[in-house]
Amino acid sequence: MNTGSNEPGEAAVVSDGSQVDGATTDRAGDERGLGSRAPEFVRARRMLHLSWQVGVFAIGLAVVAVGIVLLPLPGPGWVIIFAGMAIWATEFVWAQLVLRWTKRKVTEAAQKALDPKVRRRNITLTTIGLVVVAAGAGVYLSRFGIVVPWKIEE
Repeated sequence: MNTGSNEPGEAAVVSDGSQVDGATTDRAGDERGLGSRAPEFVRARRMLHLSWQVGVFAIGLAVVAVGIVLLPLPGPGWVIIFAGMAIWATEFVWAQLVLRWTKRKVTEAAQKALDPKVRRRNITLTTIGLVVVAAGAGVYLSRFGIVVPWKIEE
């Protein structure tokens, strides 16, 4: 599984410094390792840590569910979904890997969008789309006129 690094040989390291897949990383001080961010006294007790993980999962699930509900509605659905993923990432390695991958893809998309050639193409396509919509609206209005659903004259 890709951990979001472009460097060969980099391994996932849990926060206590132990190795996940048998390899070590040279960037241990540069970036915090993968794994639980629970306080030490919680990680020291198995049942407490399991309860902690269940609580983090439940809270993250609730936040992600709210984000999913807000996707078709007006509101910051994707931002809330990523906030739920960030909550999960405090405890689960899979969520940390997904967030790492997402951050990399968003950064790549932002860099690509800033490319002058791509910006020119996007502006051209947007202009063409707006002209087509305006022409369609003009044809509709010339054919049917403006009809309001309520009667103001009465």
